Amino acid sequence: MERLVGKARLRLVQGDITDQDVDAIVNAANPSLMGGGGVDGAIHRRGGPKILEECRKIRSEEWPDGLPTGKAVITSGGNLKARYVIHTVGPIWRGGKVGEPKLLAEAYRNSLELALRSGLKRVSFPSISTGAYGYPIEEAARIALRTVKEFLEERDLIEEVNFVLFTEADFKVYLQAMAEIFEHK
Repeated sequence: MERLVGKARLRLVQGDITDQDVDAIVNAANPSLMGGGGVDGAIHRRGGPKILEECRKIRSEEWPDGLPTGKAVITSGGNLKARYVIHTVGPIWRGGKVGEPKLLAEAYRNSLELALRSGLKRVSFPSISTGAYGYPIEEAARIALRTVKEFLEERDLIEEVNFVLFTEADFKVYLQAMAEIFEHK
């Protein structure tokens, strides 16, 4: 599924984000930046030790207490097809009453801002916070797609944004959310 937003292509893809041949993939990281489960672990495993080495440097020089929720940093892509990995921390779901929607939107927006500052044109996202962090995927998909759509409407320097959904069920949720967002402008 693909939609044009200004000059950019916004696409939904079912697959493995570590296989994406784009300028950068986004990692749904934990604050430690040291790898973990889900998307985070898969990116560190496929990308190899160079990503972890760069994450350690970021921790020691910029974020000694861990990367705050909603912020984003960039490393090389190591052994991945993507040249870079943008690491962002999404919110842990706590019922939606402690700023989770705002923090989730910030994670997407800050990742795209970092991509722009780095001169990147093609970026792929996973579904941030919907795995171990427990964010309800239906709501997360609407926030993710709305945030990215608004960003692309404001700026025309990014050429392609992909949402790479690992399971068919997640892909279908994002398809529904995309239909809702583009039908109800």
